Amino acid sequence: MAQDSPHSDSTRFDKPYSPRDVEERWYRHWLDRGYFAADGQSTNPKRFSIVIPPPNITGSLHLGHALNNTLQDILVRRKRMQGYNTLWLPGTDHAGIATQNVVERQLKSEGSHREALGREKFIQRVWRWREESGRTIIAQLKRLGASCDWERERFTLDEGLSVAVRDVFVRLHQEGLIYRGERLINWCPRCETALSDIEVEHEEVKGKMYYIKYPMADDPEMFLTVATTRPETMLGDTAVAVHPEDPRYNKLIGKKVLLPLTNRTIPVVGDPILVDREFGTGAVKITPGHDFNDEKAGQRHNLPRISLLTGRGEMNPTVLEEDAKAEKNLLNEIAGLKVPKARETVVFRLKADGFMIKVEDHRHAVGKCYRCKSVIEPYLSPQWFVKVNDPDPKKSLAAPAIAAVRNGDIRLIPDGWKNNYFGWMEQIQDWCISRQIWWGHQIPAWYCRGTDIGQCRPECKEPIVAVAPPERCPHCGSADLVQDPDVLDTWFSSALWPFSTLGWPKKTKELELFYPTSALVTSFDILFFWVARMIMMGLHFMKEIPFKDVYIHALVRDAEGQKMSKSKGNVIDPLAIMEKYGTDALRFTLASMASPGRDIKLSEERIEGYRNFANKIWNAARFLLMNCPNGTRGYLEHPLPNPDALLLADRWILSRLQKVVASVNRQLDDYRFDEASRELYQFLWHEFCDWYLELIKPTLYGTDAAAAERTRTVAIHVFETVLRLLHPFMPFITEELWQILHQPIGRSIVVAPYPIPNALSLEDEALEGMMNDIITIATAIRTIRNEHNIPPSQQLKGGVITLTEDEAKTILRNGEADIRRLAKLSEFTASPSIAKPSGALEISTPAGNVFIIVDVDPLKEKARLEKKLGAKQAEFEREDKKWRDPEFQKNAPDEVKTKNDLRRNKLSQEVFTLSEQLRKIVDLLKDRQS
Repeated sequence: MAQDSPHSDSTRFDKPYSPRDVEERWYRHWLDRGYFAADGQSTNPKRFSIVIPPPNITGSLHLGHALNNTLQDILVRRKRMQGYNTLWLPGTDHAGIATQNVVERQLKSEGSHREALGREKFIQRVWRWREESGRTIIAQLKRLGASCDWERERFTLDEGLSVAVRDVFVRLHQEGLIYRGERLINWCPRCETALSDIEVEHEEVKGKMYYIKYPMADDPEMFLTVATTRPETMLGDTAVAVHPEDPRYNKLIGKKVLLPLTNRTIPVVGDPILVDREFGTGAVKITPGHDFNDEKAGQRHNLPRISLLTGRGEMNPTVLEEDAKAEKNLLNEIAGLKVPKARETVVFRLKADGFMIKVEDHRHAVGKCYRCKSVIEPYLSPQWFVKVNDPDPKKSLAAPAIAAVRNGDIRLIPDGWKNNYFGWMEQIQDWCISRQIWWGHQIPAWYCRGTDIGQCRPECKEPIVAVAPPERCPHCGSADLVQDPDVLDTWFSSALWPFSTLGWPKKTKELELFYPTSALVTSFDILFFWVARMIMMGLHFMKEIPFKDVYIHALVRDAEGQKMSKSKGNVIDPLAIMEKYGTDALRFTLASMASPGRDIKLSEERIEGYRNFANKIWNAARFLLMNCPNGTRGYLEHPLPNPDALLLADRWILSRLQKVVASVNRQLDDYRFDEASRELYQFLWHEFCDWYLELIKPTLYGTDAAAAERTRTVAIHVFETVLRLLHPFMPFITEELWQILHQPIGRSIVVAPYPIPNALSLEDEALEGMMNDIITIATAIRTIRNEHNIPPSQQLKGGVITLTEDEAKTILRNGEADIRRLAKLSEFTASPSIAKPSGALEISTPAGNVFIIVDVDPLKEKARLEKKLGAKQAEFEREDKKWRDPEFQKNAPDEVKTKNDLRRNKLSQEVFTLSEQLRKIVDLLKDRQS
């Protein structure tokens, strides 16, 4: 019979599980068979679609990508197994600023720069870089096991998406929702481009507060004291504001002050919005060309705007030179200086000329570029904007996006993110969408120069906005047109991703089938960059929400909760981890730690633990195969035996499986990846491997062949079911083992049905309770052995003091043999009337007080425990002393304090455990002495 799979057989069990041998082989198989492809012509009413948050082409897979795409893949693989026509649409983002920076650095290393190449050749160079290096992350996502429909991969600069971008720009411009205007914007002097508000990261820094004397023009002996963190911008001051109800200064409103270091006078104005009379000196300088709040104040008071900076962040006070309003020497000194150097020069002159009153240390927030981390400058510049929050709700982009979340059409998960979303959307400002770089979607606007007809008409000053390049100016007929050199913000094209990738503005079958998409998985840091803008654009152009659910995951940090960075040396490379521990181990680790609203504190030890989980599953399969001499396929084809004919352990594991199947499905429906992972881990490792496989050994090795066959059928059925349940989390090992179980059929687990609770109710609460008592008793006896170094080979006598006689009879009837075998006891008894025997060690459990009679020297054991306790106590006291030291709490780095706290808590628990063990030995010693 021809097989639909690569070679996979039981001979692999001759050696430990090797992810490297499995992963590439199965991923290639899945691709070759087209399992990830959506059916664009299907009439299947069950559809599930999801678009990947497109990673930057400059990127390499980091743990944030690994988490995000693992969670998406879990959703997609499960829906595919549930019979949905499933589309997971992949793609990459052109990442305007980031990609241009990469190529510019290359040119710099070659002794060149982009201006030397010119725009056209530079863009060609970037495209070449994209073809050579920009697809790295796609290969890495495949390494992670992402089951995307790779035949539909899109790129934000491909032709189809470019058409959509131009179409959207033109439509919004026609509707009056895109406009060009000169405003104060966020400017990165390193990237030499505008940034939107949410592309600015605010960081608290240690700075200075400068208190400067502004003399009154009519009486220089009197002055106002103005405090500022930016004295270099004072040359652009156009007023000083005071509160109109402040009795100290309101009589000065309308008068003028001398602007220090210049020959200029500026007015004193009353402004209750800008000035808080309870804060600072009560007088605030207004610099409309260099501060957003000051710009608004300037508009209220009709003040001029003076811009002192060039696009490179250098002082350019030419406007002052031309008007002869400042001292020529000062202007010459600061011209061409970067802001920090200009600040030093201005402060020196203020001190030398007697205008500086004092300087104080001051912590304050500074805006930085989200890409290059340079300090952002408020900069006066003509830019293109999207009008987001129009007063007319019918024209507003924001209002419908707010309503969609408020009325539940779109769910934000966890629900707590709704308040953040509403807070930001209700205060949203117009979106600056133009960027002064070359790589990206060039703005589809042209300007008439009119040189071929002599001159332009006045109306020719307005840009010509069109999808295709116009041949002539519609106003004057000139063919001398030049396109706006700016490109669109990268997030503008990304905002169209859910529908542009499906063929819009064409009415495609894919758009009809898969829009709106079913869910979006994203991190909270792009909730406003991307998610909110997709909602606005989707509602505006598609008249439908772009997705129903938005699952927002947290960040991945190191084990101490610190942000990972190369400088700290705490970065965990997912590619190295996958190579070392296997992809499944990394995926399961990330899913198991994806708790809503809680950052993931990741350590390599945790990943190693889940590598051990994969090995545990592998060894369980090896055990089952060894005990099925005729193979496992036949057992999968048999129906489950009648429960009445099954052993206690078989009925128990089937009951537990029913509950786990129901719980995992419920948790995944609720996006509780962590809880679903916990259920799977607990069931497979502890219940199935640790207990069930041990409990069935006597049956498998016994003389009752019929009972052994029934047990094999149950064991194989349970294991195969849980492989399917686990597959979305750990796709590679589950495919390998599923194939081995099904030989020689060779179907893929990728398209096998996802487990659902059995229609025949196999749950048995009473049975589970009884088995839980048996496991609890055996575990307690094992614990006593471990605590007191009693070897497993030493047979002991033990028992349990139950609450009732019925409980005792049930345990003895159903569990005595298993408890004796599992706990290595020569005798076991259970009764509510047992008195604890002399010389016994005891543990209290929900099943009763479990005891064993030990043959240890209590004096030696007491001495051993006292020595160990003393050492641990000393360790705890050292850590506790450090923890209680105010200087340590004040000055130690956060990561050091976190390590101390974790160590202290761990030692505290160890001291408590040892104290309890010592108490029991002391009690045992007293018993023997009495």
